[in-house]
Amino acid sequence: MAGHTENSISIDAPLDLVWDMTNDIENWPQLFSEYASVEVLSREGDTTTFRLTMHPDESGKVWSWVSERITDRKGRTVRARRVETGPFAHMNILWEYKETADGVHMRWVQDFAMKPDAPVDDAWMTDNINRNSRTQMALIRDKIEQVARDRSVAPVMPR
Repeated sequence: MAGHTENSISIDAPLDLVWDMTNDIENWPQLFSEYASVEVLSREGDTTTFRLTMHPDESGKVWSWVSERITDRKGRTVRARRVETGPFAHMNILWEYKETADGVHMRWVQDFAMKPDAPVDDAWMTDNINRNSRTQMALIRDKIEQVARDRSVAPVMPR
């Protein structure tokens, strides 16, 4: 059995703002609540290799791994995969962005499998990723919508 999740959210903001904020990897610790740090290891064209480090979990363990992310702004997609897989046999992620009447529909699809000796199985990780994705997407939506609102306020000109 392998794990598969699909989660999405609508963000009331322009596509360029949503794209720019969600693909500014260096700023992810301010966008996501789960990441403590990001270290970009290399950039080549639209491909970025980077190390993500999470905040300590309930038991104090700090999880960290290297991922590769390939952006396709014209196609409005991002494909990512874990290079250092840790407890995963594999982890592949697709981000899709679609403009709608409500703003931008952002969708994350994750396909993965846990290693046989991983501390959790595919079903547990599927539930965990679904729960966490909904939390992170809501935080991201709120932060991006706040920036969009702040930018739409016209400055008051002195008289």
